Amino acid sequence: MARSSTTKPSALVDGLVFTAGAFMALLIFFGLYSFLSPDPVPNRLSSISLPLSSPRTNRSTHDPSDQTFYDDPSLTYTIEKPISNWDEKRSAWLKLHPSFSAKTERVLMVSGSQPKPCPSYDGDHLLLRSLKNKVDYCRIHDIELFYNTALFHPSMPTFWAKIPVIRAAMLAHPESDWVWWVDSDAIFTDMDFFLPLDRYRDHNMVVHGWPKLVYEEKSWVALNAGVFLIRNCQWSLDFMDEWASMGPPSPDYEKWGKILTSTFKNKVFTDSDDQSALVYLILTGKGGWRDKIYLENEYYFEGYWVEIVGRLENIAARYNEMEKRGPAVLRRRHAEGVFVSYAKQRDAQLGRENGAVSGPKGWKRPFLTHFTGCQPCNGKRNEQYSGDNCTEGMYKALNFADDQVLRAYGFRHANMLSGDVQPLPFDYPRARI
Repeated sequence: MARSSTTKPSALVDGLVFTAGAFMALLIFFGLYSFLSPDPVPNRLSSISLPLSSPRTNRSTHDPSDQTFYDDPSLTYTIEKPISNWDEKRSAWLKLHPSFSAKTERVLMVSGSQPKPCPSYDGDHLLLRSLKNKVDYCRIHDIELFYNTALFHPSMPTFWAKIPVIRAAMLAHPESDWVWWVDSDAIFTDMDFFLPLDRYRDHNMVVHGWPKLVYEEKSWVALNAGVFLIRNCQWSLDFMDEWASMGPPSPDYEKWGKILTSTFKNKVFTDSDDQSALVYLILTGKGGWRDKIYLENEYYFEGYWVEIVGRLENIAARYNEMEKRGPAVLRRRHAEGVFVSYAKQRDAQLGRENGAVSGPKGWKRPFLTHFTGCQPCNGKRNEQYSGDNCTEGMYKALNFADDQVLRAYGFRHANMLSGDVQPLPFDYPRARI
């Protein structure tokens, strides 16, 4: 009895404390819920259970004025259904997201490789190194990169696969003014250089090519479709629809193969391919597209690796000599975040050097080195190239580019074929390693 009489008040107190604590916890919970929830929670106790029991009340209500093309159920990301009024739809989206309105044009780089592992011995490692190269370039120049390993259209494999990806990328990134396709076997070998976008303000597509080879020689290699810049606009969506109509999904695919083979006498295979189709559209003026396509040949928008790789060591040596003779700012250590401003200093010095021009006769770094025909992933390279030449050439180009990046971290490769690195001394390259 004594133990019973002493425990009752304590139990009563404990019960009151528990009840008060539970009540305060509920108040705190609902206070936080009303702050974090997208929908306000009514103050009436009878309404508190509604957000918890009914999923409908947890949905954000959209103001009709906030509706964009993303809310249109008829819009599709696939290539089969055309999109209309894209310029207006994109403009409306940008008005709702003013933070993406920039003075400079935004560029989205898109690249990719096959969904499955590479069958060749070095394939996956070379793709990884090539991806790192693109990531480095995009980080330095503050641009976005979308690297895709999925086949967006089952009937458009290999070189045709890029078109569905680029179309989907345009819809996914309305904030981007340009989409820049770069093949997985194209390597940035000048980390300083950036696209002269002002030059292309009156055009909607930029590709590396030569008018003489297009119009006079009618060559299917008059340009290279493995690297190109295309504006995010209605013209581009319409153009890609036309371009894709010459590809595998088209009922006229075989017919287009015959037309392209008869048009380009040096074409080495009979199937319709993206590059021959692009040259054909420019050559014939079919659809009136060519007036908006810029054939760039004043710099290595993408350069043929065979004429570049053998010169990389000499180019690196010439840059070192220039920096030794040049102002101290060229040798100054700096943060990677200000890479571009120091690149401009280097470019200004290049303008004062003899022979520092782009091309096979100059010693300016090639912007992009494209290993066409090497097929590093599947190993089915062009018969005129040996495996050693392709693989060794890719490692040289990758390390040549990597040295430009690693310099901001205080290192460089022991040589262009070595994975080992060495620390750089102060005042490099005037001070020797």
